[in-house]
Amino acid sequence: MGISSDNVHGFILAVSSSIFIGSSFIIKKKGLMKAGAVGNRAGSGGYSYLYEPMWWAGMISMIVGEIANFAAYAYAPAILVTPLGALSIIFSAVLAHFILEEKLHIFGMLGCVLCVVGSTTIVLHAPQERNIESVKEVWMLATEPGFLVYSIIVLVLIVVLVRYAPKYGQTHMVVYVGICSLMGSLTVMSVKAVGIALKLTFSGMNQFKYFETWFFTAIVLGGSILQVNYLNKALDTFNTAVVSPVYYVMFTSLTILASMIMFKEWDSQNASQIATELCGFVTILSGTFLLHKTRDMGSSPSSSSSSSTSSEVPIVSRSPK
Repeated sequence: MGISSDNVHGFILAVSSSIFIGSSFIIKKKGLMKAGAVGNRAGSGGYSYLYEPMWWAGMISMIVGEIANFAAYAYAPAILVTPLGALSIIFSAVLAHFILEEKLHIFGMLGCVLCVVGSTTIVLHAPQERNIESVKEVWMLATEPGFLVYSIIVLVLIVVLVRYAPKYGQTHMVVYVGICSLMGSLTVMSVKAVGIALKLTFSGMNQFKYFETWFFTAIVLGGSILQVNYLNKALDTFNTAVVSPVYYVMFTSLTILASMIMFKEWDSQNASQIATELCGFVTILSGTFLLHKTRDMGSSPSSSSSSSTSSEVPIVSRSPK
């Protein structure tokens, strides 16, 4: 059937989003490092980064990227938009090469290529966007038993992780990243609902007169605040090269699962198309793993020594300076 115009619009917006978000990781990391040198680090519960202009520059870049990502979900299904987030890791790796002096080895370049190939595979075989004419239709999908059970399980896990974050978050990255990823899967479903509401409203059918639209908007705002808070803690406590791929894998996997349950995007596809999309996703995961696993392989002995202090040690919690 070819690629629909809506999927093309979603693809362009998703790629633009990756550029801004990939840049924001590096800029915010620099800001957190500068703020941590003169005040309490985010990983220790401090908020001195709020006074750091560079952190705000990174935050603005992330907001622009999220807006583009927000718009992408209004046009294309999550199975297409979410995996394209891997492109932000490529931009992050390239910028880290020049700004953070983290050398990109030949295998890292191969990882970038795999991410592009996997993304292309998914784009070419992504399902058509479901035709929704009212936000009430999204509400009906969100209140079906399957998605309600998923939402309850996710919320229980988030509460448990938040409860134990002060004790285990500094030494177990999965705690901070898990909170972000779990909440992110619900947030994306709400983002898609609000995006559809805006799209329909701009076309002349006002959706903001419905309670459901404002409910989804509240989830987007609350979920985003929670994610930013714990993502800052993860970036400040652990190496960016580790946080980025783990967050991507967990977030993308959970979001695709949530989308499958709620929007049933694979119902209109045959087994061959679904298998091709899964292969594309696995290709992206392989590229992401290879990219970050070999990031420091091209470093010289001297640079590797300094790198082990600045990049690898943060995998274990750093003590405040």
